[in-house]
Amino acid sequence: MHIMVTNDDGIHAPGIRALAEAMKELGQVTVVAPDRERSAAGHSLTLHSPLRVFELHQGWYAVDGTPTDCVNMGIHNLLPNAPDLVVSGINHGPNLGDDVTYSGTVAAAMEANLMGIPAIAFSLATFSHSENFSDAAQVALRVARQVISNHLPSDTFLNVNIPDQPLANMLPAMITRQGKRSFVGKIVDKTDPRGRKYFWIGSEEPDFNDESGTDFHAINRQHVSITPLHLDLTNHESLKLLAGWSF
Repeated sequence: MHIMVTNDDGIHAPGIRALAEAMKELGQVTVVAPDRERSAAGHSLTLHSPLRVFELHQGWYAVDGTPTDCVNMGIHNLLPNAPDLVVSGINHGPNLGDDVTYSGTVAAAMEANLMGIPAIAFSLATFSHSENFSDAAQVALRVARQVISNHLPSDTFLNVNIPDQPLANMLPAMITRQGKRSFVGKIVDKTDPRGRKYFWIGSEEPDFNDESGTDFHAINRQHVSITPLHLDLTNHESLKLLAGWSF
C-alpha cells in the first residue's frame, strides 16, 4: 500500500504527524501538505500564481498552496504512481454539519475522490490544546483498514470526527448523516492606526442542531462519527418540482 497524507493545518501540525505515523502500519507513506495553515480554504485551487514545493525530508513535501493543490501535486507530480489511499488530517477542530463545505481537510479528501482514489478526512473535535492526537490516529488507522478491506463506492469518501478523549474513553463509532447548524455570522470592523477601516470575517461559536443520527449528535455524546459524503449536490427531491415551473 502507498498512502498519501495531507491536511489544512499545515505540514508542521501535530495532527498530521500523528496520522502519518499511524499510517506506516499500512505501508509506504508520503506526506504532501500546505507549508502553513490553510483552514477554511475549501475546495480551492491556485490558478493564477505558480506553486512551489519544498522537500523537508524524505517523503515529506510542503506546498505553498491549498489542500486541494497538495492532492493535485502529490498525485500528478510528486508520487511515482497514484496512491492507494489518501487520508487528510487529523484536523485540529471538528468538521461537522454545514462546515464541511468550508473545510480544507474535507476538500482534500473530496479532490482525491474526484480522481478515483479512496479518501478519508479525519478531525479531532476540539479547538483547545489536546494530548489525544495519537489516540485519534489509532481510530484513523482502524477506519483506514476497513476502507481498504471493504472498499467504498466510487463516488463516496468518508468524513470522520473523533471525540477529544483517550482511546479507552471513546464510545463505539456511529455511521451518521451530515447535520445542520444555526449559523451566526459575524464581521468585525475596526479602524487601523492610519484611520482606515478593516474587516475581519468570523463567527460565533457554532450552534449545531442536536438531531439523532447526525454527526454532531454522535460527537456530543463522545462517539466517533463516520459520515459518507459524495459530490452530487443535486437536490433530487426538487427535480420534479422545478420541472413543473415555466421557465
